[in-house]
Amino acid sequence: MIMTDKKSHSSRAHHQPHPNKGQPYTISETRFWCQRLAKTTIRALHILGVAVSSAGFIFAVEKSLWINWWILAMMSGITMMSLEVYRSKLWLIQLKGVLTFVKLLMLLSIVWLPAQQAHIYIAVIILSVFIAHGPAGLRHYSIWHRKRIDEKKSLNG
Repeated sequence: MIMTDKKSHSSRAHHQPHPNKGQPYTISETRFWCQRLAKTTIRALHILGVAVSSAGFIFAVEKSLWINWWILAMMSGITMMSLEVYRSKLWLIQLKGVLTFVKLLMLLSIVWLPAQQAHIYIAVIILSVFIAHGPAGLRHYSIWHRKRIDEKKSLNG
């Protein structure tokens, strides 16, 4: 004689699928606002650090006056990059990610080209404007796929 648990069998029979199953991930409005404000705060700190440290790169102000701002710019920049990669690995092959690494290489080149540091720093700032405010078709262009990639679904198309 096989015994069945009618209660568990009954609950499985009436199981309803999750209301968001098959739909994009959604978050509460409160969580959205908290995440948006946190990201905006990090970006504001980054811009502040870049702006103040420009005194050293462009106007040769004494290093002790701007180095902590440079550290703020680098730490907030690394945080923003990490959040982007965590959110989507596609960032690494989209122009917005690739050009961020180009900016880092340009900044590193100052070590070998110190006489050009002001010009390099200004070029990095100009490139940053195009990365942040350029058309989505430019920012989301994948150097791997050779087309605009917005979502993971687009990879199969």
